[in-house]
Amino acid sequence: MTDQDIICLYWDRNEDAILETSRKYGNYCYKIAYNILYNNEDSEECVNDTYGRAWDSMPPQRPSLLSAFLGKITRNISLNRYKENHAQKRSGDRFAVVLDELGELASSDPGPEENVIEGELTKAVNSFLADLPKDKRVMFVRRYWYADDIGSIAERMNTSENNVSVALRRIRIKLQEYLSERGFDL
Repeated sequence: MTDQDIICLYWDRNEDAILETSRKYGNYCYKIAYNILYNNEDSEECVNDTYGRAWDSMPPQRPSLLSAFLGKITRNISLNRYKENHAQKRSGDRFAVVLDELGELASSDPGPEENVIEGELTKAVNSFLADLPKDKRVMFVRRYWYADDIGSIAERMNTSENNVSVALRRIRIKLQEYLSERGFDL
């Protein structure tokens, strides 16, 4: 079934939309959730919540890319679950490492002038990523969107973990410089 067929099922309020979404994107959504939560039960709940949120969102929304739409919903739900699970503690789990890596970009004491409009920052990051070579862009997105571990990125990219770690570090530094040059106070 095509994405457009699935979207039509949502718009028609046909409950088969959930079944077809699960068949086509269940594993994809689960991988996103699991890379953030590292817990089967929580990940499965987040995926089920994704289907509910998709049901509530369509209509009025008609996503142009269903996989990205579902991935974003899953990621947001999983991040919220992660925050709930770790509200009182900062453990050394794998996702905390990903957050720490990106935390290097932000200042430790943000002020009101540093609260930029999210859309402008998103455009700047997207522009930066568009200028990267494809392999570097894939590494960055796999690590900071999908929260893949360094080992799986290295395997996917057919390179060493050290090469991936070094490349990601350099990309973060370049991103920080790029954003600073454009007036984002990090």
